[in-house]
Amino acid sequence: MKDLPPTATLRAFEVATRHPTFTAAAEELHVTQSAVSHQLKHLEALWGLPLFERGKALRLTAAGATLAPIVREFFISLEATLADLREQKGRVRLSVSTTYSFALKWLLPRLPSLSRQHPELLVALDTTDKIIHFAAGQADVAIRLGKGNYPGLYAEFLFGEQVFPVASPELLQRIGMPHSPAELLHFPLLTRDGAELVPKWEAWFEAIGLGFSPVRESVRFGDTNMTVEAALLGQGVALVRSGHVENEIADGRLVRLFDVPFASPLAYYFVCPKGIEAQPHIVSFRQWLMSEAMKVR
Repeated sequence: MKDLPPTATLRAFEVATRHPTFTAAAEELHVTQSAVSHQLKHLEALWGLPLFERGKALRLTAAGATLAPIVREFFISLEATLADLREQKGRVRLSVSTTYSFALKWLLPRLPSLSRQHPELLVALDTTDKIIHFAAGQADVAIRLGKGNYPGLYAEFLFGEQVFPVASPELLQRIGMPHSPAELLHFPLLTRDGAELVPKWEAWFEAIGLGFSPVRESVRFGDTNMTVEAALLGQGVALVRSGHVENEIADGRLVRLFDVPFASPLAYYFVCPKGIEAQPHIVSFRQWLMSEAMKVR
């Protein structure tokens, strides 16, 4: 790094690239015009490259134009990192792994409450549907949808969910409100790819005593959020878990069809390596999470 100049010299170059004259650059830096000129001449000599075409107005050479965004990005990145580190000072970082759909639909709307109750916590969210093994740097804690069997880990039940069909008011206005679950067999039903984590129309119809033939869908959706979005767009009826459509039902964008109790075989669990559940910052997060989960049980 023998060609790396002092930071003040790099700053003089970065500021000069944004001004038409050395005088204007000097005013921003609160130094004299000659000081700026001297620093830039030193930089050109150090790098062996002309950086400016001098005249009535400063113009970058080809070399200067190539280097300018690199130097500017250095200062932007440095300032952003310093600001982030200052914000974190005195706070405890907690890395939380969960699924994207749970984070988007359930956890994110509730995080302001956590910030108010525990301003000392700095939560870093990581979203993935993959099994977590808590390898180094992977996450501190996780929220997972499953059956509660997490060998070798600390696991605590959060809440279960109901599974039911939903549709948009626009769809119901267009094709009519179904008066019985059997009528849904003639509605466009949205289906999802996936294994046991995905609510199945077959299981829902079987639970209410109706036979069901596989849907001849034109699209099979890859995740919950796309399925809900398709329902919001009036493309069909979606079978959803209750935690994913709280807001949409509350504000009337989706309508729950039929009050048929059908509990999901899966539930949400707080999971972490055994032993760390008693650490103060994890206790704070876990207790807040449990209090929020109690509201939806």
